[in-house]
Amino acid sequence: MSEERFASVWDAIEDTRAGAENMKLRSQLMMSLKSHITRTKINQARAAELFGVTQPRVSDLMRGKIDLFSLDVLVNMATAVGLHIELRVLDAA
Repeated sequence: MSEERFASVWDAIEDTRAGAENMKLRSQLMMSLKSHITRTKINQARAAELFGVTQPRVSDLMRGKIDLFSLDVLVNMATAVGLHIELRVLDAA
């Protein structure tokens, strides 16, 4: 039995390279948004106001429901609270 190695869990579970890259970006944004909520000690209702979404959406974010969020929505939520997003594009290995 051979062991295949992956750079990330997303590379292992997504069917395409594009899907894996999208999931990596979404997960990073979700972790940053969750960290922002925790760091600023705001409740979900206040976070929802700041992000421009409903409280149940913030609950989904906090519970890691990545399949419910597009990259666009996460970028909009991050910029709504003044987070700066940087993107690096590298040649594939």
